[in-house]
Amino acid sequence: MQPRPDAATGQDTPAGKLDRTRKGSPLPELTVSDAMGETLDLASLKGRPTLVNLWATWCAPCVAELPTLNSIANRADLDLQVVTVSQDMAEPEKVQTFLDQRGLAQLPAWVDAKGDLPFKLGTATLPVTVLYDSEGREVWRYSGDNDWTSPEAITLLSEAGATGE
Repeated sequence: MQPRPDAATGQDTPAGKLDRTRKGSPLPELTVSDAMGETLDLASLKGRPTLVNLWATWCAPCVAELPTLNSIANRADLDLQVVTVSQDMAEPEKVQTFLDQRGLAQLPAWVDAKGDLPFKLGTATLPVTVLYDSEGREVWRYSGDNDWTSPEAITLLSEAGATGE
């Protein structure tokens, strides 16, 4: 893998990195919101495997992977919730418009208005994607963008029982 500057820190990081060192960590205690004022308590997502993606509209690698996340969200052969949480703290409406303009209707426009999720996840990297099992326990996290429709990614998702195989 070629190193590239990390979107959040400017430091060189591998282009994509799988990390299993936090396996078993619980879903973070954090509530996110959308442009309509609806809220989602991340810890409430137990009961079904969940893929949480931390991204931002200004992060080119984040934007590059969004269509692949959109493709797997609500896919009939996957038993998986896809939850995207933007780090755009200013205007939640901007995030919804950004997703709508790109035809990413399957992705929720949740916003971490205070920017607390990277701290709770212990990361400074964007994008970062974390797979949780149905008990709300971390299986792995992936730093950097990924093609979530690739056979390799589908295999990774299956580690949480997230495929209908």
